[in-house]
Amino acid sequence: MGKEGLRDELLKALSDAVVDMDEDKTGELAQKVLDEGLNAYDAVMNGLAAGMEIVGDLYDKHEYFVPELLLCADALYAGLDILKPHIKPEDLGESAKGQVVIGTVQGDVHDIGKNIIKMMFEVGGFTVHDLGRDVPLEKFVEEQMRTDSEIVALSAMMTTTMMGMKKVVEMIKEKNPNVAIMLGGAPMTKDVSELFGADGYADSAGNAVQEAIKMISRLREMQK
Repeated sequence: MGKEGLRDELLKALSDAVVDMDEDKTGELAQKVLDEGLNAYDAVMNGLAAGMEIVGDLYDKHEYFVPELLLCADALYAGLDILKPHIKPEDLGESAKGQVVIGTVQGDVHDIGKNIIKMMFEVGGFTVHDLGRDVPLEKFVEEQMRTDSEIVALSAMMTTTMMGMKKVVEMIKEKNPNVAIMLGGAPMTKDVSELFGADGYADSAGNAVQEAIKMISRLREMQK
Protein backbone atom coordinates (compact mmCIF):
# COMPACT_ATOMS: atom_id res chain seq x y z
CA MET A 1 0.00 0.00 0.00
CA GLY A 2 1.33 3.44 -0.97
CA LYS A 3 1.91 6.21 1.53
CA GLU A 4 -1.28 8.01 0.50
CA GLY A 5 -3.36 4.90 1.11
CA LEU A 6 -1.66 4.33 4.44
CA ARG A 7 -2.33 7.94 5.45
CA ASP A 8 -6.01 7.65 4.58
CA GLU A 9 -6.33 4.39 6.46
CA LEU A 10 -4.56 5.68 9.58
CA LEU A 11 -6.47 8.96 9.68
CA LYS A 12 -9.78 7.12 9.36
CA ALA A 13 -8.69 4.73 12.13
CA LEU A 14 -7.72 7.68 14.37
CA SER A 15 -11.07 9.31 13.77
CA ASP A 16 -12.89 6.03 14.52
CA ALA A 17 -10.88 5.47 17.71
CA VAL A 18 -11.95 8.89 19.01
CA VAL A 19 -15.59 8.20 18.15
CA ASP A 20 -15.30 4.75 19.79
CA MET A 21 -13.83 6.32 22.98
CA ASP A 22 -10.81 4.02 22.67
CA GLU A 23 -7.94 5.76 24.44
CA ASP A 24 -5.39 2.94 24.02
CA LYS A 25 -6.13 2.55 20.33
CA THR A 26 -5.80 6.29 19.70
CA GLY A 27 -2.39 6.29 21.39
CA GLU A 28 -1.21 3.28 19.37
CA LEU A 29 -2.39 4.79 16.08
CA ALA A 30 -0.78 8.16 16.87
CA GLN A 31 2.50 6.36 17.49
CA LYS A 32 2.08 4.50 14.19
CA VAL A 33 1.64 7.83 12.38
CA LEU A 34 5.05 8.89 13.72
CA ASP A 35 6.68 5.51 13.03
CA GLU A 36 5.50 5.66 9.41
CA GLY A 37 6.87 9.18 9.02
CA LEU A 38 3.48 10.73 8.32
CA ASN A 39 2.65 14.36 9.13
CA ALA A 40 1.66 14.88 12.77
CA TYR A 41 -0.38 18.03 12.17
CA ASP A 42 -2.31 16.35 9.37
CA ALA A 43 -3.07 13.45 11.73
CA VAL A 44 -4.32 15.81 14.44
CA MET A 45 -6.54 17.90 12.17
CA ASN A 46 -7.79 15.24 9.75
CA GLY A 47 -7.73 12.28 12.13
CA LEU A 48 -8.33 13.27 15.76
CA ALA A 49 -10.23 16.50 15.15
CA ALA A 50 -12.28 14.96 12.35
CA GLY A 51 -13.33 12.25 14.81
CA MET A 52 -14.29 14.86 17.39
CA GLU A 53 -16.48 16.63 14.85
CA ILE A 54 -18.37 13.37 14.28
CA VAL A 55 -18.72 13.12 18.06
CA GLY A 56 -20.15 16.65 18.10
CA ASP A 57 -22.75 15.62 15.52
CA LEU A 58 -23.68 12.53 17.55
CA TYR A 59 -24.09 14.79 20.57
CA ASP A 60 -26.33 17.19 18.61
CA LYS A 61 -28.47 14.23 17.55
CA HIS A 62 -28.72 13.06 21.18
CA GLU A 63 -27.00 9.78 20.36
CA TYR A 64 -24.06 10.70 22.60
CA PHE A 65 -24.35 12.52 25.91
CA VAL A 66 -21.84 14.31 28.14
CA PRO A 67 -20.23 11.12 29.59
CA GLU A 68 -19.49 9.86 26.06
CA LEU A 69 -18.14 13.24 25.02
CA LEU A 70 -15.72 13.24 27.91
CA LEU A 71 -14.48 9.75 27.06
CA CYS A 72 -14.05 10.75 23.41
CA ALA A 73 -12.08 13.80 24.55
CA ASP A 74 -9.84 11.54 26.66
CA ALA A 75 -9.16 9.42 23.58
CA LEU A 76 -8.40 12.54 21.56
CA TYR A 77 -5.97 13.81 24.20
CA ALA A 78 -4.20 10.43 24.28
CA GLY A 79 -3.42 10.87 20.58
CA LEU A 80 -2.65 14.56 20.91
CA ASP A 81 -0.09 13.99 23.67
CA ILE A 82 1.90 11.80 21.31
CA LEU A 83 1.52 13.89 18.15
CA LYS A 84 1.74 17.45 19.48
CA PRO A 85 5.50 17.50 20.15
CA HIS A 86 6.08 16.47 16.51
CA ILE A 87 4.06 19.25 14.89
CA LYS A 88 6.36 21.38 12.77
CA PRO A 89 6.04 25.16 12.90
CA GLU A 90 5.97 25.34 9.10
CA ASP A 91 2.80 23.20 9.05
CA LEU A 92 1.00 25.87 11.03
CA GLY A 93 2.02 28.71 8.78
CA GLU A 94 3.45 31.92 10.12
CA SER A 95 0.05 33.56 10.18
CA ALA A 96 -1.20 31.26 12.89
CA LYS A 97 0.71 32.71 15.80
CA GLY A 98 -1.41 34.94 17.92
CA GLN A 99 -3.32 35.19 21.17
CA VAL A 100 -6.94 34.32 21.72
CA VAL A 101 -9.28 34.91 24.64
CA ILE A 102 -11.93 32.19 24.75
CA GLY A 103 -14.91 31.45 26.93
CA THR A 104 -18.56 30.44 27.08
CA VAL A 105 -20.82 33.42 27.70
CA GLN A 106 -22.68 34.16 30.91
CA GLY A 107 -25.62 31.89 31.65
CA ASP A 108 -24.21 29.07 29.53
CA VAL A 109 -22.38 26.19 31.15
CA HIS A 110 -21.73 24.14 27.99
CA ASP A 111 -18.00 23.97 27.52
CA ILE A 112 -17.34 20.82 25.50
CA GLY A 113 -17.33 22.71 22.21
CA LYS A 114 -15.24 25.49 23.70
CA ASN A 115 -12.72 23.00 25.04
CA ILE A 116 -12.35 21.33 21.66
CA ILE A 117 -11.83 24.68 19.97
CA LYS A 118 -9.39 25.75 22.67
CA MET A 119 -7.39 22.61 21.99
CA MET A 120 -7.42 23.29 18.26
CA PHE A 121 -6.08 26.79 18.87
CA GLU A 122 -3.30 25.37 21.03
CA VAL A 123 -2.44 22.84 18.34
CA GLY A 124 -2.46 25.73 15.87
CA GLY A 125 0.23 27.50 17.88
CA PHE A 126 -1.96 30.14 19.51
CA THR A 127 -1.55 31.29 23.10
CA VAL A 128 -4.96 30.66 24.64
CA HIS A 129 -6.44 32.55 27.59
CA ASP A 130 -9.36 30.40 28.65
CA LEU A 131 -11.95 32.13 30.82
CA GLY A 132 -14.01 28.96 31.27
CA ARG A 133 -17.79 28.86 31.17
CA ASP A 134 -20.59 31.10 32.39
CA VAL A 135 -18.26 34.09 31.91
CA PRO A 136 -19.55 37.60 32.78
CA LEU A 137 -19.59 39.74 29.65
CA GLU A 138 -17.23 42.41 31.04
CA LYS A 139 -14.62 39.73 31.74
CA PHE A 140 -14.08 39.17 27.99
CA VAL A 141 -13.39 42.88 27.56
CA GLU A 142 -11.03 43.03 30.56
CA GLU A 143 -9.08 39.95 29.50
CA GLN A 144 -8.67 41.19 25.93
CA MET A 145 -7.26 44.47 27.21
CA ARG A 146 -5.02 42.72 29.72
CA THR A 147 -3.52 40.32 27.17
CA ASP A 148 -3.84 42.44 24.01
CA SER A 149 -5.15 39.34 22.22
CA GLU A 150 -5.96 39.67 18.53
CA ILE A 151 -8.95 37.35 18.76
CA VAL A 152 -11.79 36.92 21.21
CA ALA A 153 -13.74 33.70 20.70
CA LEU A 154 -17.16 33.51 22.32
CA SER A 155 -19.10 30.30 22.55
CA ALA A 156 -22.78 29.76 23.27
CA MET A 157 -24.87 26.65 22.94
CA MET A 158 -28.22 28.14 23.80
CA THR A 159 -30.19 30.70 21.86
CA THR A 160 -30.90 32.64 25.06
CA THR A 161 -27.24 33.12 25.97
CA MET A 162 -26.36 33.80 22.36
CA MET A 163 -27.99 37.21 22.72
CA GLY A 164 -25.33 38.19 25.26
CA MET A 165 -22.73 37.87 22.52
CA LYS A 166 -24.03 40.95 20.72
CA LYS A 167 -23.31 43.02 23.83
CA VAL A 168 -19.78 41.66 24.19
CA VAL A 169 -19.02 42.43 20.54
CA GLU A 170 -20.17 46.03 21.06
CA MET A 171 -18.22 46.41 24.32
CA ILE A 172 -14.97 45.09 22.84
CA LYS A 173 -15.22 47.01 19.57
CA GLU A 174 -15.85 50.22 21.48
CA LYS A 175 -12.60 49.81 23.41
CA ASN A 176 -10.54 48.27 20.64
CA PRO A 177 -11.94 48.22 17.09
CA ASN A 178 -9.07 46.09 15.77
CA VAL A 179 -9.86 42.97 17.76
CA ALA A 180 -11.27 40.14 15.66
CA ILE A 181 -14.28 38.57 17.32
CA MET A 182 -15.35 35.08 16.55
CA LEU A 183 -18.60 33.49 17.61
CA GLY A 184 -19.16 29.79 17.86
CA GLY A 185 -21.73 27.26 18.98
CA ALA A 186 -24.66 25.29 17.69
CA PRO A 187 -27.18 28.15 17.29
CA MET A 188 -24.72 30.33 15.37
CA THR A 189 -25.18 31.11 11.70
CA LYS A 190 -23.35 33.45 9.37
CA ASP A 191 -26.33 35.83 9.40
CA VAL A 192 -26.47 36.01 13.18
CA SER A 193 -22.74 36.57 13.44
CA GLU A 194 -22.91 39.41 10.91
CA LEU A 195 -25.93 40.90 12.63
CA PHE A 196 -24.00 40.93 15.92
CA GLY A 197 -21.07 42.68 14.25
CA ALA A 198 -18.62 39.79 14.66
CA ASP A 199 -15.73 39.13 12.28
CA GLY A 200 -16.17 35.42 11.92
CA TYR A 201 -18.10 32.45 13.15
CA ALA A 202 -17.58 28.73 13.34
CA ASP A 203 -20.11 25.96 13.56
CA SER A 204 -17.42 23.35 14.15
CA ALA A 205 -14.02 23.08 15.80
CA GLY A 206 -12.06 22.47 12.59
CA ASN A 207 -13.56 25.53 10.96
CA ALA A 208 -12.78 27.65 14.00
CA VAL A 209 -9.03 27.41 13.58
CA GLN A 210 -9.09 28.01 9.83
CA GLU A 211 -11.37 30.97 10.42
CA ALA A 212 -9.08 32.35 13.15
CA ILE A 213 -6.02 32.05 10.94
CA LYS A 214 -7.86 33.92 8.18
CA MET A 215 -8.87 36.64 10.65
CA ILE A 216 -5.32 37.12 11.91
CA SER A 217 -4.05 37.35 8.32
CA ARG A 218 -6.66 40.03 7.66
CA LEU A 219 -5.65 41.94 10.80
CA ARG A 220 -1.99 41.81 9.80
CA GLU A 221 -2.86 43.14 6.35
CA MET A 222 -4.79 46.02 7.95
CA GLN A 223 -1.90 46.94 10.18
CA LYS A 224 0.69 47.15 7.41
